[in-house]
Amino acid sequence: MRRIIAGIGGVVLATALSQFPEYAQQYTQRLGGAVDELRVITEDFDRAAQVGGLDRPAALARYNASNDEFLAGRGTSMTATFQRYEQLSTTLARIQGAGAIERFQSLPAYLDTDIGQRTLENYRPAVPVTMEGILYAGGGFILGYLLLSGLWRFGAMPFKSLAKRRYAAYR
Repeated sequence: MRRIIAGIGGVVLATALSQFPEYAQQYTQRLGGAVDELRVITEDFDRAAQVGGLDRPAALARYNASNDEFLAGRGTSMTATFQRYEQLSTTLARIQGAGAIERFQSLPAYLDTDIGQRTLENYRPAVPVTMEGILYAGGGFILGYLLLSGLWRFGAMPFKSLAKRRYAAYR
């Protein structure tokens, strides 16, 4: 019975972990799309500033120094856009250069972002046919099997000692 329960645990965890590479791939696609769009906005702003004889910091300073509340707000908004572009570009570069283990260790960071949440909302499971997916499935099976097997043995310990005492009493 223990082996059946542990096997079920292994299959469940194998299935769950085998989905991580697909989630990471979908997350990376969304992140890449966000970076691409922010790059277009950033380059457009920089071009417009250059046509006006300014660089980005000078153009932002002009926005922020304006007495017009709308223009000052746009300056603040553009500053936040540039910061987000830099942050997401750095994250994308880190993910693209990471190995399978490094990406898995970054899972909490994926889930904590708005892109990660939207990816999870629209996630579609996939059958793991890559080596990475198969390795995650195998690791998940072994981990799930060992976890449930250990929990089963731990939960059965009081009953085994009780059975041993009863058996010794009948001798």
